[in-house]
Amino acid sequence: MKVALVQRKHTLGDKDKNLEIIKETVRNTDADLIVYPEMFLTGYMLGDKIWELAESIPGPSSDILSQLSVENEVSIVCGMPEIQVPGKGRLYNSALVTTPDGNLDVYRKIHLPNFGPFQDKRYFQKGEDPELINTPFGKLGIVICYDIFFPELTKYYALSGAEFILCISASPSTTRFFFEKVMVGRAIECTCYLLYSNLLGREEQMMFWGGATAISPIGTQIAKAPYFEEDVLTFELEPMSDILKARRGRPALDDTRETPFA
Repeated sequence: MKVALVQRKHTLGDKDKNLEIIKETVRNTDADLIVYPEMFLTGYMLGDKIWELAESIPGPSSDILSQLSVENEVSIVCGMPEIQVPGKGRLYNSALVTTPDGNLDVYRKIHLPNFGPFQDKRYFQKGEDPELINTPFGKLGIVICYDIFFPELTKYYALSGAEFILCISASPSTTRFFFEKVMVGRAIECTCYLLYSNLLGREEQMMFWGGATAISPIGTQIAKAPYFEEDVLTFELEPMSDILKARRGRPALDDTRETPFA
């Protein structure tokens, strides 16, 4: 299968411009899976403007992405703010997944950071459950940014049959060190491919570093996008053969306890 991690500069608060980037890259990229980072549809540092830009799923933007998936026979993942009941409650920080058969799936961020410059709990409510998503190329477990620091979530996906762990992210340059260390650990302990897609460019005081990455089930780097530069990182994967080889050599999933320690 062929994967493309899109590392393009978005425009904060302008869904129309960001949708044009999505349309252009989908139509000009030969891949089975095309991924955009956390909150790519709107940008991240929106403040209270996020209430105006959030959409329901299905909704106008998800309809556009779904049509792109069907027309181009490609699966698309894109981060966006989601509202379920307009005018009531908080939002979700969501990953929309569209597939060539017209299906829509959603993962809602479970772990919300509320430290440093992050104020996720002011705007978002926690997602309730992991979402293992069936795609034409295999089972996909999605996490969003801070979620990746909780191994119980990615291990749940792996034990449920995931071949791929996908992390879409809005990591500023001050946190790059932590993400680049932890993503390798998640790939090794889950014996899954780890795909990482991060925002690029400046939003107010935050500089997002890009650095899209693909890690193999044994923790080796398959592909890496540059820091602070636009790119569409495209690469081929051989899912089952590499995963089975990794799991035979290091059977961490077989040896995982079914229940946590008391």
